[in-house]
Amino acid sequence: MIASTADYFKLHFVVFLWGFTAILGLLISIPAVEMVLYRTLLAAIGLAVLITVTGNSFKVDKVDLIGILGTGFIVGIHWIAFFASAKVSNASVSLVGFATGSLWTAFLEPMISRTRVKTFEVVLGIIVVIGLYIIFSFDFQFPLGLILGIASGFTIALFTVINAKYVKRIHPYTITFLEMIGAFACTLMFLPFYKNIWATNQTLQLLPTAMDWFYICILSFVCSVYAYSAGIELLKRLSVFFVQLTSNLEPVYGIIMAVIIFGDTEKMKTEFYIGTAVIILAVIAHPLIKEKSIRDYKAPDQ
Repeated sequence: MIASTADYFKLHFVVFLWGFTAILGLLISIPAVEMVLYRTLLAAIGLAVLITVTGNSFKVDKVDLIGILGTGFIVGIHWIAFFASAKVSNASVSLVGFATGSLWTAFLEPMISRTRVKTFEVVLGIIVVIGLYIIFSFDFQFPLGLILGIASGFTIALFTVINAKYVKRIHPYTITFLEMIGAFACTLMFLPFYKNIWATNQTLQLLPTAMDWFYICILSFVCSVYAYSAGIELLKRLSVFFVQLTSNLEPVYGIIMAVIIFGDTEKMKTEFYIGTAVIILAVIAHPLIKEKSIRDYKAPDQ
């Protein structure tokens, strides 16, 4: 299937919504793990209703069921790392760490799909690492936040590559529903470890405020039920690396929104923005280099 202009606009809208998730994570008062628990539960319920209303099937074979639920565990780890990154630093730092997803995809996609590693993708991935080094090297105050952000970048690359294989034969709603169940189970299983080691005063905060519920519902139904499903559906027509690379524009959207909403708490030193600019330039360069390499490959011999 060939991608249309509408697909590209839809992808950017989805990425914009994903960029807003870090903002919502900071607006919600309960910690990251408890937030992900409620988000995944509500998203699974929302998908169940949507699948029923649209007449799609819940059924998949046993092998795919295990695989998709397992992928959901990776999604759960991704969201815990992503929101924890924002909680221990700020939205801007978590979004920049997330931008390493293209580097991980450059290696993971060939490994999983058994195709050749593209040299220019690896080079662009290294440029992303250079951008991160610039951020780290100048008295950076949030190393744990960036490490967690990078972990979220790795996990999103991993489950995006996996989902590109499933969406060829399974409906995106069914994939999303099962992965939300897997992510919920992952978070639920993580709670005892989290409670005893990580949670403040070893106490879980399982009582969201009224505003927390409002923001969690936006996370669940807009950023998960819609955006996550739409992102998977686009993998039918857009390459995994292009989707992941475009997703790296999430920091641009997210950082702009964070500065507007949170003001001074999101303002960083100049080196942070230099490193961020290096990362974004690598993102922009990819489609240009790829298009040129395709033209050169197809050009007739002179």
